[in-house]
Amino acid sequence: MKFIAIVGTNASFSYNRKLLWYMKKHFTKEAQIEIVEITDLPLFSEDIREIPEGVQKIAEAIREADGLIFSTPEYDHAITAALKSLIEWLSWIKPQPLNSLPVMIVGVSLGNMGTVFAQENLRQILSSPGLDAFVLPSNQFLLGRAAEAFNQQDELIDERTISWLEHCFNNFMIYSKTLKPMRFPSPKKENNKEIIESEESKNSTETDEVWWTKETNQGLPVLSDADTGASEYEEVIEPENSAYLQFLEEGETWEFDDIGELRGRSEEEG
Repeated sequence: MKFIAIVGTNASFSYNRKLLWYMKKHFTKEAQIEIVEITDLPLFSEDIREIPEGVQKIAEAIREADGLIFSTPEYDHAITAALKSLIEWLSWIKPQPLNSLPVMIVGVSLGNMGTVFAQENLRQILSSPGLDAFVLPSNQFLLGRAAEAFNQQDELIDERTISWLEHCFNNFMIYSKTLKPMRFPSPKKENNKEIIESEESKNSTETDEVWWTKETNQGLPVLSDADTGASEYEEVIEPENSAYLQFLEEGETWEFDDIGELRGRSEEEG
């Protein structure tokens, strides 16, 4: 599988860049990861009518990939301005490159919480109308204490951290394979064979409806579930007549006398 990995900062030094390069090397047998920088991209502005060439190239790379990985720092409980600007540029491109795209979010910070607020901020942005990216759920990779997390070869040190990263990445691969048909649906083939199969399926459905009518009513009137609210096997109980109807069945009639009082008399009284 092929993934695009975006470094979520335009800073010259970044632990998030180190993490993505580690992932590229560590998962080389599982997938091809292409790392993309956003250092030279201009700040988004509605006054610029043409999408910058650098943004167009990123969008094209995303379309050809099986998924996208963001590695984001956390600035003031949010993602960086540079990363937000990139997403704003991408939101203007048609067809939308992020639509139905599998996305994995990772993050590294100097503190203990490992970009938890920035990741939630990014999830919220990617779910906005028009972008509609599919972010991998329940697999948050939050790496804190960045200065102590890597050795001199820029490799992760802690075995439990590596194990959790492998777990999240393997789930992302499964997630991406599952969603692939939604991004790249197979073309429809309008030929005689499929038309015949469609007609046979329709006829089969009609036959099944007749079978239900004949075989499941067991001699009882067939009632609609929509009308009765009952299941097809539930016995329908007729309601009892009201007292008024019972009087009528017993031959009682009712009339008003001259002073407006209601009195009853039987049919035998004439």
